[in-house]
Amino acid sequence: MSIRVKATAKYVRGSTRRAQLVVRAIKGKSVADATAILRFLPHSSARDVASVLKSATANAEANHSIPADRLFVVDASADEGPTLKRFRPRAQGRAFAIHKPMTHITVVVSAKEA
Repeated sequence: MSIRVKATAKYVRGSTRRAQLVVRAIKGKSVADATAILRFLPHSSARDVASVLKSATANAEANHSIPADRLFVVDASADEGPTLKRFRPRAQGRAFAIHKPMTHITVVVSAKEA
């Protein structure tokens, strides 16, 4: 049984759906491949997912002495966080709702079985 190491970033400003597009692209890839994919994806949430992946890799190296070249992404998810609700004044005394979504990003890495 291999060790699974996890890192999470909570309350990241941005849409969950957009983050899920990025997360699906790296599932099952090696950490080196996932980092390369994230570097060249045009989505702004790719930067947030890359920092969580880097954190999960650092956790595996520091806490479990697993070298980064043996790691691969077992699971990655982008779950919905709370939504900030704001109101914008509109004409004739009306109010227009503005929803600012947040996302919880989780990346789980594990060592490849030899």
